[in-house]
Amino acid sequence: MYSAFAEVYDALMAEVDYAAWAGLYAQLLADRGVHNGASVCECACGTGSLTLPLQKAGYRMTGVDLSPDMLQRAGEKARREGLNIPFACQDMRALALHRPQDAILATCDGVNYLLTEDDLNAFLRAAAAALKPGGCLAFDVSTPHKLKNDLGNQLLCTDSEAATVVWQNAWLPRQRQVKMDLCIFVPERDGRYRRIDESQRQRAWELPELEAALRSAGFADVAVYGEKGLTPPAPSERRWHISAVRASAEG
Repeated sequence: MYSAFAEVYDALMAEVDYAAWAGLYAQLLADRGVHNGASVCECACGTGSLTLPLQKAGYRMTGVDLSPDMLQRAGEKARREGLNIPFACQDMRALALHRPQDAILATCDGVNYLLTEDDLNAFLRAAAAALKPGGCLAFDVSTPHKLKNDLGNQLLCTDSEAATVVWQNAWLPRQRQVKMDLCIFVPERDGRYRRIDESQRQRAWELPELEAALRSAGFADVAVYGEKGLTPPAPSERRWHISAVRASAEG
């Protein structure tokens, strides 16, 4: 996943307000007592669009992702901005860091790409093992409402100078997944277009499932917020922000 797609990812996501998103994560972390200077690992960091502003905000960031192409672009962006951020190619389900972290993040639907209960449980156990006792795990997920009603069984088209995208989605009720087939046409200098095909799936996780999995992995004090800030989610919320604390060895 995300091979040739990496080269156009930032252009396709140009309208996302990553500064505001990073600010919300900074709020989530501060609410858990994780402040400037803390060590934070971002899983599924992609091209580093949240990793970089969080480093600028004062956190000591590490970024991990399964895609070498995404990580290459993240590293290039960090170097251009004079930021010293280590990036590592790792599967978030088998996270292995050199030292325990103050916080672990999984941003921008990273948990939605965990398609099975085994995948989810493996990530949460790995995150708990990578955290200091009392450390914070924070992540966001697109809600079942969004995946089923807003994305599922939709044909979406976008057009910009960077690329033209035809995006065919299918909702798979038995798997509780949305299958997304993207056909991307990238303009070349000679006036022709180069085609990139990308297929992805996301799982619609229910809140009780996530909360139970967090408790089973050794997390406590689970907090759930809506898309826009540290407020309770609305019934038709499109995104949940979730944080929890790794329980101490004493329980």
